[in-house]
Amino acid sequence: MSFINFENISLTYRTKTQTIPIFDDLNLSIDKGEFVTVYGPSGKGKSTLLNLVSGFLRPDSGKIFVDGSDLCALSENEVCAYRNKRIGYIFQQFNLIYQFNVRDNVAVPLLLSGMKKYDIERRVDELLDMIGLSNRKNEYPRTLSGGEQQRVAFARAVANDPDIILADEPTGNLDSANGRKLIKLIKDLNTDKNITVLCVTHDARILEQSGSGGSRMIDIETITMQS
Repeated sequence: MSFINFENISLTYRTKTQTIPIFDDLNLSIDKGEFVTVYGPSGKGKSTLLNLVSGFLRPDSGKIFVDGSDLCALSENEVCAYRNKRIGYIFQQFNLIYQFNVRDNVAVPLLLSGMKKYDIERRVDELLDMIGLSNRKNEYPRTLSGGEQQRVAFARAVANDPDIILADEPTGNLDSANGRKLIKLIKDLNTDKNITVLCVTHDARILEQSGSGGSRMIDIETITMQS
């Protein structure tokens, strides 16, 4: 069995006026340490894949296995613990807490994991040094550029040394230079620590950078048509 497995996944969004099928009998496998980029137009289920792996969504039917565990069989508390310990989620809109400074934003997942204060401080300093923002640790998100905010969001996502990085249009709000820097940070962790990466995008810059070194690119319309 691969590290991540979608088995016969069906999912439908329902509103008051319509029913929208997203996946119908989807099957997809991702190996440990792969960098998988899913691309294609909006509204085809790219972000839904990430939300299924993270446990934010549950399918109508089928199973999702991560490292042999069936996510659909976990309780809500177990899913929250899994998400905190094993998932690093990089959001397109950054999702920083604007009442917190840079240091405290990065520390959030470490606090939730129960890490001791001294270890949190050491880990946060290490991460801020890695992203080149040690001199901005007491600043608030509103004072940072978009590229700096995304680097803080990246540091927060990887603070707990996750097994999986989920990146949802991570360069969508960045210029070309900052977008390439962010993808390099993700690829370095993928290579150096064998972290599995599932990235969804319509950005050609990511496709160019992720299209080598053992990476795989998947057209969302291809897998939805096969499902």
